[in-house]
Amino acid sequence: MTILQVFNTKTAEIVCQHQVEINQSFPKEGWVEEDPQEIIQSVYECIERTCEKLAQLNVDVSSIKAVGVTNQRETTVVWDKETGVPLYSAIVWLDLRTQSTVENLINKAPGKDKNHLKHKTGLPISTYFSAVKLRWLLDNVDEVRQAVLSGRAMFGTVDSWIIWCLTGGSSGGVHCTDVTNASRTMLFNIHTMDWDSELCRYGTGCFMLKNTGTTPVISDHGLLTTVAYKLGRDVPACYALEGSVAIAGAVVRWLRDNLGIIKSSAEIETLAATAGTSYGCYFVPAFSGLYAPYWEPSARGIICGLTQFTNKSHLAFAALEAVCFQTREILDAMNQDSRVPLAQLQVDGGMTSNRLLMQLQADILGVTVVRPTMSETTALGAAMAAGAAEGVNVWNLRSSHLPKVTCEMYEPQINTDESEFRFARWKKAVQRSMKWETTEAH
Repeated sequence: MTILQVFNTKTAEIVCQHQVEINQSFPKEGWVEEDPQEIIQSVYECIERTCEKLAQLNVDVSSIKAVGVTNQRETTVVWDKETGVPLYSAIVWLDLRTQSTVENLINKAPGKDKNHLKHKTGLPISTYFSAVKLRWLLDNVDEVRQAVLSGRAMFGTVDSWIIWCLTGGSSGGVHCTDVTNASRTMLFNIHTMDWDSELCRYGTGCFMLKNTGTTPVISDHGLLTTVAYKLGRDVPACYALEGSVAIAGAVVRWLRDNLGIIKSSAEIETLAATAGTSYGCYFVPAFSGLYAPYWEPSARGIICGLTQFTNKSHLAFAALEAVCFQTREILDAMNQDSRVPLAQLQVDGGMTSNRLLMQLQADILGVTVVRPTMSETTALGAAMAAGAAEGVNVWNLRSSHLPKVTCEMYEPQINTDESEFRFARWKKAVQRSMKWETTEAH
């Protein structure tokens, strides 16, 4: 999905917005691609439609002070810098084609340790990250290999591709003051500027981050160490611990597009509510393996605990529970790494409009879930970072000067014993999903 939002710099309210859904293709099992040309065309459409809306509101487009970009991470694009033509489809972050590449790299590491490079990169060796996608392209796509040899290849994630297209590959054109991504921008929204915040973004995947300040912390429990943000040339970077889950909103899309049990994503809340429980059905949506805290590409999705009583409403409920259980696994890892139990979780993203999901999340975590009534605070974070850039200065980022965002609070409504029982059954199902698929010959 490409979304363009224009914010009022005084109130932080959305002036207008336009969005376009991006198609994903699945040319082979485990492969996920997008068309780079469709991505940039969706950006152009959003710009055009937004300008039209601004004109209708008598807002001068020249009054826009800065642009912030927030994007898919790890989705990999390679293009020809002379022609501007993509050399291959964009390989989406949850694509699994690099599993053999990853296995080869791990087999070469001392002790076959997937965390061998973690002290340098903060990351395990995984199909998730863009470096192994580029390695696959070099090994398998002749056009990419030849472009690299001739010095014509440009490589980046979606933000790089968009900015290069908008600027024509030069330093002129659009003045872009901020480049972030959907998860990190959450740490920079207007109600979470303190170091003790933990935030979770519910989109295609699910991403929880904890700001650890100016010192990077290496996780012992399957989390990533990453840069959160840097607010100026002479200001030190802030780091974060992150837990990444591959499939969250994507499981709803799968129920809609692959099984057809709902006609729109919004219907899942109503369908799941008719059951009110999964009746012992557990869904592990490991369509792209398991990310944090396991980093196990061999896992595959399973549904277990089925009986003749199970129907589509139970499956819908189990799918929502799966999102919450995965978040619980990340939260437990963060609590272990930080040794500071979380008191409340702040959330963001399109899935947070599902009130049943938010209540389930509070029940399964056993903590308060705080949801801003404006769910896409990610875009606001990107806008604020852009507006605070040197030479722009339309935002004052001190908390006392920031506009307030109204929030909904979800308190746990089930007892701890029930929550722990359901979570233990989920973890049992996770173990059954492991080691299902490898690239070794059968």
